[in-house]
Amino acid sequence: IFVPVYVGLVGNLINIMIAMIWIPLQAKPKSDHRVMEHSNVFSIREILRLMKLPGVMEVFIVKVFAGLPVGLFLIMFSIISMDFFGLEAVESGYLMSYFGVLQMVVQGLVVGKLTNNCTERTLLRLSVFVFAGVGLGMALMRTVWHYCIIVVPLVFAFSMLGTITDSILTNTVPSSDTGTMLGICASVQPLTRTVGPTIGGFLYRQFGVSSFGYLQLIVSIGLFVYLLKSKIPLRKMKSQ
Repeated sequence: IFVPVYVGLVGNLINIMIAMIWIPLQAKPKSDHRVMEHSNVFSIREILRLMKLPGVMEVFIVKVFAGLPVGLFLIMFSIISMDFFGLEAVESGYLMSYFGVLQMVVQGLVVGKLTNNCTERTLLRLSVFVFAGVGLGMALMRTVWHYCIIVVPLVFAFSMLGTITDSILTNTVPSSDTGTMLGICASVQPLTRTVGPTIGGFLYRQFGVSSFGYLQLIVSIGLFVYLLKSKIPLRKMKSQ
């Protein structure tokens, strides 16, 4: 039972050595911009100011809600894999490894090429549309083999949504607020992990695995219709 802990320890030590050897002490030249003396690390006012910029709130809402049902499913997957699919711990680990390999392949080979050939608005709509199909598949899923097929478009939509929404949001705000916006984007996953076990456990026990699929389908259809009708401004503000 301690083998995964030792493996994680060795991996972390290797990461520390790589960081100490290859990452420079000063990654960027010192900026001439003066930092405000009374600025806070966490400022609700700053977050609200960024959310009021054109298009930011709309894209952030899509980012949060489009992947929420799938996020709830993935948080509960360790229980679902043993309870619903009847897998052992080792088999569940193999399935998670399959998910990780797919994510690396899609993120490295597919997402990059699509971002070079399609507009951000098109890819955002595509990811939400694929999420709708994933939701339908999850609602009809019965065996682990069904999941192995569904997880391919799931990984594609999940990776595409994260990449495109982060790109849109960081390009929409001024360059001085890029770090703040990246922090806000990074807070979505911890938020899902915070509320996920409670909501996911309730859905699974009361309505079963198919509830995640139906919820994903309903949310995705609503967001897709919203994206088709909305005129989200994707203008860049990096010059400011």
